[in-house]
Amino acid sequence: MGKSLELKIPPPVVALLVGVAMWGIARLEVDLRPALDLPRLTRAALAAPFVVAGVVIAAMGVATFRRARTTINPMKPDAATSLVTGGIYRFTRNPMYLGLTLALDGWAVFLFSPWTLLGPVAFVLYITRFQIAPEERALRDRFGESFTAYAAKVRRWV
Repeated sequence: MGKSLELKIPPPVVALLVGVAMWGIARLEVDLRPALDLPRLTRAALAAPFVVAGVVIAAMGVATFRRARTTINPMKPDAATSLVTGGIYRFTRNPMYLGLTLALDGWAVFLFSPWTLLGPVAFVLYITRFQIAPEERALRDRFGESFTAYAAKVRRWV
């Protein structure tokens, strides 16, 4: 597989596919659920903070990129016109992916099925390998020591 999947599938599409897979897993394991089941409204209330936090964090990332007038296209990191290190990017190098992960966490909570917790893990592993690593190579090539110093100071996820 190697580099064949690098920067090929937009991260929101990956998140959507993982979310659909999580739903499918939850439907398959109905008989394997814990004895304690929660009402749908309770699960929604528990899931909502994850989803809301995810949307807010991702939106902050997009807004910061737009203010910097640089590309938000994750498929073309070499088109970045500036290295964004302010705003939400002071705390995480990947707020948009962090936001998608939190939304998937909320989806797992809502589905209330233990195996669905693997969905966000799979998303993080895939995105780290096939999206973030190539992005970081492109940013290091484009911004050199500035990116290296930023990456040393700010964590990839949180």
